[in-house]
Amino acid sequence: MAEEKTLLLTQEAYDKMKEELAWREGEYRDEILSKVSAARAEGDLSENGGYQAAREAQRVNQGRIEELTVKLRNAKILTAPKAGEVGDGSLVTLDVNGREMVYVLGTRDLSIATDYSIISPESPIGAAINGAHEGDTVSYTAPNGREISVTIKEAKPLA
Repeated sequence: MAEEKTLLLTQEAYDKMKEELAWREGEYRDEILSKVSAARAEGDLSENGGYQAAREAQRVNQGRIEELTVKLRNAKILTAPKAGEVGDGSLVTLDVNGREMVYVLGTRDLSIATDYSIISPESPIGAAINGAHEGDTVSYTAPNGREISVTIKEAKPLA
């Protein structure tokens, strides 16, 4: 069995995952079961496309239920660093080669609670900015081998 890792989530991301899980276990599961039953009532299941599609939707839904259950079980609500510091859950404005970019530092699972792009703290740029402060200039080595400098213009907790 694969080792389960702690998942850092904002309260909002955690709540949205719980809502999705409740929907998938309740209303959506019932909707799929109705489609399976209706398709089954049509007769020959081996050549029934509606039945096959409904069963596939059922499998996909169950897989997502299992994924959400594990994530929620291993979730820890993160406390974002205070304004001016970069850490998990920070909304950061970066100056990268003269281009301003806004990201959230954290796991991709935070994307459920924000419209901002996510930078993983384990990525080269994420590791470079993690722990830095507003006004700091840090550098990292890009996958192509180039050294890239990044200035942190603003860092605040993801609201």
